[in-house]
Amino acid sequence: MPLKKGYKQLLAEAAGRITTLSPGEAREFYGEQDTVFVDLRDPRELEREGMIPGAFHAPRGMLEFWVDPESPYYKNVFGSGKRFLLYCQSGWRSALACAALEDMGLPRVAHIEGGFRAWKDAGLPTGPRPERHKPA
Repeated sequence: MPLKKGYKQLLAEAAGRITTLSPGEAREFYGEQDTVFVDLRDPRELEREGMIPGAFHAPRGMLEFWVDPESPYYKNVFGSGKRFLLYCQSGWRSALACAALEDMGLPRVAHIEGGFRAWKDAGLPTGPRPERHKPA
């Protein structure tokens, strides 16, 4: 049975309505108190590739639940009113996530074109995933 829409069409539709920043444009917001970089990648990707220092990790599969204040999984960071710059490895997941968050009504959200790979290739700041502290 053929799909009504494939991933290419979903990405094209998202690209037509979301804010996309190049790595260089996103770099202008790096370190600003009013901006949160959000890493959507799987924890294994963070372990393997590292991440943008200071980014907030929100696995793609939990994002909508973490953003919605009515969800039992809500994370306060998403109610901060800050600008959110989403990224994944290549920019596909972050584009679709950006569209979903805009549909939910989250203001000031954009994604980084080309994702972490493009950020890293541009020589922009990267570092290891911070160690998680386990309760004693």
